[in-house]
Amino acid sequence: MTTFSKDFIWGAATSGPQTEGNFHKQHQNVFDYWFETEPTAFDNGVGPDTASDFYHDYEADLALMSQAGIKALRTSIQWTRLIDDFETASLNADGVAYYNHVIDAMIANHITPYINLHHFDLPVELYDRYGGWTSKHVVELFVKFAEQCFKLFGDRVDNWFTFNEPKVVVDGQYLYGWHYPQIVDGPKAVQVAYNMNLASAKVIAKFRECCPQSEKRIGIILNLTPAYPATADPADVAAADFAEAWSNEMYLQPAVLGHFPAKLVATLTADGVLWDATSEELTLIAENTVDYLGVNYYQPLRVQRPDISPKSLQPWMPDIYFKEYQMPGRIMNVDRGWEIYPEAMTDIANNMRENYGNIPWFISENGMGVAGEERFMDADGVVQDDYRIDFMKDHLQALKRGIDAGSNCIGYFVWTAIDCWSWNHAYHNRYGLIRDDIHTQEKTLKKSAAWFKQLSESNSFED
Repeated sequence: MTTFSKDFIWGAATSGPQTEGNFHKQHQNVFDYWFETEPTAFDNGVGPDTASDFYHDYEADLALMSQAGIKALRTSIQWTRLIDDFETASLNADGVAYYNHVIDAMIANHITPYINLHHFDLPVELYDRYGGWTSKHVVELFVKFAEQCFKLFGDRVDNWFTFNEPKVVVDGQYLYGWHYPQIVDGPKAVQVAYNMNLASAKVIAKFRECCPQSEKRIGIILNLTPAYPATADPADVAAADFAEAWSNEMYLQPAVLGHFPAKLVATLTADGVLWDATSEELTLIAENTVDYLGVNYYQPLRVQRPDISPKSLQPWMPDIYFKEYQMPGRIMNVDRGWEIYPEAMTDIANNMRENYGNIPWFISENGMGVAGEERFMDADGVVQDDYRIDFMKDHLQALKRGIDAGSNCIGYFVWTAIDCWSWNHAYHNRYGLIRDDIHTQEKTLKKSAAWFKQLSESNSFED
């Protein structure tokens, strides 16, 4: 048996823009706008307009989640639903009522709410007016939005998060062009990374003004992809060191330790691309670190030396210092194109213990997206997703090894509860413990839901 402590938190993660649909929203976020203007960029032309219709079905959906043993749910509040005027942070009455109902329904179903404030879904108007996260004015507007959330819902929500995966915003929207506005600009991406760290610290400062109670806490959700060198050659090791600093430490260190990685700052400075920062801002970041940390883990980052020297005449991009490496013989989730490497869970746990003060942390996302799950349905229409159960078992065993070594991991949240819309991949890969027929919105428990319920009730599973 693999056994966890009796107070270990078993939950699931999702987000507002991926579940709610666009019903009664006053504004568009960047994905709403992108789908409206370029629907062919989305798998099968499926956009976020309906998603899994959590907006109408939340009471029944939460009851299903409870049946699946989900005791905590991490979701997000959409800025574009809650706020009418972004400059003043005036409230939308329908949005306030909706999120009040959802939070109350979570509590009624004995599901603890974990609320995130940003899940890739900045209002498109703030890109049009200010350039999105390149602007420090947008940082200030985000703090106003966060303050409204704390005041409205802080009486019932004890667990808050500033951002989900800021690295994905940097990479997808400003660096590699796979999310709207599809900007490819290395120096601009550097500034965005800084501004999002600054925004997180400012929101934490505001949270401590609004919610001083000791039982309430605030963190950030980071997608960690531990960087492994292709070989022990010093050039490959140096590439992995830079990739680790850029991909992970650039967010981990300011969030937990209050400062940026010194070697990364030195490199960015030497290259003439370091972010614009003030001493007051850096002090604010130093003084407003997280209470705890959420870690999303799906895949490792394997790298080798770049093909050409970073001193070559070329536009500045972080990957002038490394090249991704595909390890021969790796186990793959071929539908998603990601390597399956549970051992990184142990490495993350050890890193938290050894280098980050053994801060309380939890796995805030981990899951397996599979295409065409209809092929695994039995005669009763139940998806027999043993592959998902095996995926969770392998990762939980690796996580437990880190916990046994002393890492202060307090929970595991699967991605996701109910099959949800996933950005421009739409519903190509399904991740849920609960199946959603997007044509009928009929939702049914998969085999993995029964397994997860047993896990959350007993805090253990058979190896």
